[in-house]
Amino acid sequence: MPGQHYDMPMTSVYAQRRARLAAQLGDGGVAIIPTAPELHRNRDTEYLYRHDSYFYYLTGFSEPNACLVLTSDGKSVLFCQPKDLEREVWTGYRLGPEAAKTKLGMAQAFSSDEINSRLPRLLENRERVWFPFATHQGLAEQVEGWLSQVRARSRFGVLCPTQQGDACALLDEMRLVKDLHEQDIMRRAAQISAQAHVRAMQRSARMIRNGEEVREYHLDAELLHEFRQHGSQYVAYGSIVAAGANACVLHYQADKAPVRAGELVLIDAGCELDGYASDITRTFPADGKFSGAQRALYDLVLASQEAAIAVTRAGKRFNDPHDATVAVLAQGMLDLGLLDRTKYGTAEDVIESRAYFQFYMHRTGHWLGMDVHDCGSYVEPSELGVISERKDPISGETIANRPSRILRPGMVTTVEPGIYVRPAPGVPEQFHNIGIRIEDDAIVTETGCELITRGVPVKADEIEALMRD
Repeated sequence: MPGQHYDMPMTSVYAQRRARLAAQLGDGGVAIIPTAPELHRNRDTEYLYRHDSYFYYLTGFSEPNACLVLTSDGKSVLFCQPKDLEREVWTGYRLGPEAAKTKLGMAQAFSSDEINSRLPRLLENRERVWFPFATHQGLAEQVEGWLSQVRARSRFGVLCPTQQGDACALLDEMRLVKDLHEQDIMRRAAQISAQAHVRAMQRSARMIRNGEEVREYHLDAELLHEFRQHGSQYVAYGSIVAAGANACVLHYQADKAPVRAGELVLIDAGCELDGYASDITRTFPADGKFSGAQRALYDLVLASQEAAIAVTRAGKRFNDPHDATVAVLAQGMLDLGLLDRTKYGTAEDVIESRAYFQFYMHRTGHWLGMDVHDCGSYVEPSELGVISERKDPISGETIANRPSRILRPGMVTTVEPGIYVRPAPGVPEQFHNIGIRIEDDAIVTETGCELITRGVPVKADEIEALMRD
C-alpha cells in the first residue's frame, strides 16, 4: 500500500502542502479532511481499500478510518486507527497515533474513536470551517453535529464558527498543477502502463498466429500482470478491452467476447502507482495487420491527435486541443464519405451543426492526476465574469459559455480523440462497427507538452511491426 513507508523527505512534501492550504484558510479558519470509508462488497467482505485523494495529498497516509484537521496557524491534527495488536493480526499493521506524530509530521494525533469528543474542541473560537462539499456522504451532517456541540458551550464564552467553505475549491487549485515529485510518479505509472499495452498487443497477435482462441479477458490479464509485476497497487479505472463492435461502446468493460483476426481491438487502461493514475488508449488490429478501411480511419484519428498535441502548451486554452481535433475529424469525415458533402457542406458547416457528433461524441481530454478524471476547474478563474451564450444545434438548449482554462506548466491532461462508427443509413459499410481511440498523457510545458505514454507505439506502421515480433 502506498504511504506505509515514511521518510523525512516525503514527510516534508506533505507538510509543505498542508502549510500551503493552511495559509488559504483565513484568520480563524479550520479544515476537516477525512479519508474514504471502507466499502462493503458482500456479506463480511470489503472492497480493496483505496484512500481519499484529497486526504492522501495532504498526509501520504493510506489507512482507513482517518481524518485530518488543519488550522490556519498551520497546526495539523490527525485522527487515526488506534494500535490494536489483536486486530492487526487479522487486518494488518496500523501506524497508530503515537507513531503518526513523528512519521507524518503531525502536531497531535489521536485515536479515531475519540473524534466526536475531541474534534468539536478544535472548532471552538474559529470563524470558518472548511470541508469537502458533496464528496463524503454524511460528512455535512457530522460537521453540523460537531458544531452543535460547540454551540452548547456558548454559555461558557465559546464562539462557534459562523461560516463554512468548500475545501475542494482550495485543494483543486493546488492539485491541478503537479510538482516535480508528482510528475516523476506519473512518468513511472505511464511507463508501466505503456509496457502493459505492448504485452497485450503482442499476445493478441501471437495467440491468433498460433491458432488459439483469444478472448478479451486474455488481454485484460496481460494488463493486470504487468501492472502488478512492476509495483502498481491498483488499476486506475476498470480496464476497457473492446474487440470488434464493442469498441463503439465508450465505457465498455473487459469481458469474454472473442478477439478475431480482421477486427480491431481498443484497449483503454492504465495503472495507479503510489496514488497517481495513468490513462492510455491504443487501438490495434487483433492479428497485427490493418485493413484499408481500418487504416484510413486510424490515420485520421492519429492526425487529429497530432493537431491537438501541437496546441497543448502553456498559454493555450484547455479547449484548444479539442477544437483542433474536431477540425481535422470534420474534414476527414467528409473526405472518407462518413458524412455526405451534399448534405453537410464544408468542414466548417459540419462543426457548426455538430454533425461530427454522430461519430465523435466526447471531449478530447481531461485532467489527470491522483484521480483518472482529476480535480480542477476547466474554466479560467480570472475570467469568470466573461459569459457568452450559444444554442446547441442538437439539443436546442441555450448554453452559457465561459472562457476555458489557460494551460500552465505542470498541468497534466489527456489527449484522446476517437471515431466510432455504428451502422446507420448513409454510412459506408466498410466502416461499420469500427471504433478507434488514441490516448496519451501530456505534462504541459512552457514550449509544448511532454508525452509520457509513448512507450507504446502509436503509428500504424509501428504497431504492425511490434505485433510481428
